[in-house]
Amino acid sequence: MSGASLARRIVAELTGTALLLATVVGSGIMGEHLAGGNVAIALLANTLATGAALVALILTFGPVSGAHFNPAVSFADASQGGLTWREALAYSGAQIAGAVGGVVAAHLMFGQALFSLSRHMRAGFPQVFSEAIATFGLLSVIWGCSRRRSAAVPFAVGAYITAAYWFTASTSFANPAVTLARALSDTFAGIRPVDVPGFILGQAVGATGATALFRWLVPQLSETADRIVVPRKSEYANRDY
Repeated sequence: MSGASLARRIVAELTGTALLLATVVGSGIMGEHLAGGNVAIALLANTLATGAALVALILTFGPVSGAHFNPAVSFADASQGGLTWREALAYSGAQIAGAVGGVVAAHLMFGQALFSLSRHMRAGFPQVFSEAIATFGLLSVIWGCSRRRSAAVPFAVGAYITAAYWFTASTSFANPAVTLARALSDTFAGIRPVDVPGFILGQAVGATGATALFRWLVPQLSETADRIVVPRKSEYANRDY
């Protein structure tokens, strides 16, 4: 573990998730505004900003909290002994609060109402299945890299999410906190509240599947579960990879 107190780790998760959502929603608003109706250009702008922000935020907050920013990651970590279940619950609460705060910040920056329930329909089996695939891939990248090449995780996660925006029908939310918060934004990045449960179900299935696979695929993974995202500060002096 990093040695940081739970309070510091919680603040890191809240702040990092808030900045992530400000990026996701803000770049969606900006991209849509500048794209002149070209949805592909708007999505490209949204994608590049999100992928770049993920790399920067994981590098920044990883040494403090592991930079999960995602309840699916925190509960997967707890299932392998990296966090206690109490810590995972605390992380998740901070992530959800941070995500909502990030949406509010993006709305304020662009002169939007603080909250506006999204009307962006993301319904049906293909969307839910996409979320299962997106989250399965995300957790696979995290587990695989954190076990063998932990220093590469920030870049691998950013690259994967950048790609998954384009190869999944759902544009890869892959995060329950992100999904809940984006329901509060009637903008390019939004999702109707009624579609949220399906997305979260798909994310839970994907995260569980990836965690089960990598528990077998990469032996003794539980021994390094506390390095689920990036090596903590205490590890920097004696890396063995």
